[in-house]
Amino acid sequence: MNVGQYGNLSKSVTLLGIPLDFNSSFLRGAAFAPDVIRSAMSSDSSNWWSEQGINLKADGTFVDVGNLHVSPNDADMLKKCEARVADCLSSGHPLITLGGDHSISYPVLRAFREIYHELTVVHFDAHPDLYDELLGNRWSHASPFARVMEEKLATRLVQVGIRTMTGHQNAQAEKFGVEVISMRNLNRFADLRFSGPVYVSIDLDALDPAYAPGVSHYEPGGMSVRELVNCLHAIDAPLVGADVVELNPHRDTHSQTAMVAAKLVKELAACMLGGRGRDDWP
Repeated sequence: MNVGQYGNLSKSVTLLGIPLDFNSSFLRGAAFAPDVIRSAMSSDSSNWWSEQGINLKADGTFVDVGNLHVSPNDADMLKKCEARVADCLSSGHPLITLGGDHSISYPVLRAFREIYHELTVVHFDAHPDLYDELLGNRWSHASPFARVMEEKLATRLVQVGIRTMTGHQNAQAEKFGVEVISMRNLNRFADLRFSGPVYVSIDLDALDPAYAPGVSHYEPGGMSVRELVNCLHAIDAPLVGADVVELNPHRDTHSQTAMVAAKLVKELAACMLGGRGRDDWP
């Protein structure tokens, strides 16, 4: 397929929930997130217009295919995730996946790779998630991007907001040629240029806990919501897929983090549908 066929031409975005958290290393709870995010998206406290002037309430904008049925500790879950995502992609629409913990990104990207053979992944996170394994689990939510790069599912991996890099993960990043923009060097993001197609993976703990308390791993010194949204708007290439992961509703305060997740889903969808927005918008 020609890159010109990717993204920004679709009139719909598919929404899929993958309520999986048994690969979490610290706390459970992310499995409850997909429906919580959906509820926040439709909250009367906000509306359906994106910052760049796209009305996401129009009929058919979101094609919500519900949640994948997850059985705890199901050895076939990776295959089930991959197959369901592949089915969603067969529609030709961009896909936003609601996690769940970050382990879902690996099977999701396996499905994307079958269609998008030169895929750039932009990954926002406090953690690189490049461990070869954690606590004996190679499918841990701390390891998906080690698997992604081993299998060459991404041609380019850019990680943004990192502030917990260990020696092992730094060696992994060098081994796989990962471009790491640590939180202290966030200004470097403005210099990046992308060629499509692009997939965005957002772990909500990329944000400072002051903005997103509803996560399992608190890592102070993170991004503001404004900084993250500005980064999304600055990606100058077709956006064909995304995931928003690691919301833990058990730790959220007055749905604060759920509302942040909902906003990010809306802005991602707007980028997929309308590119850079309307020229007449303030």
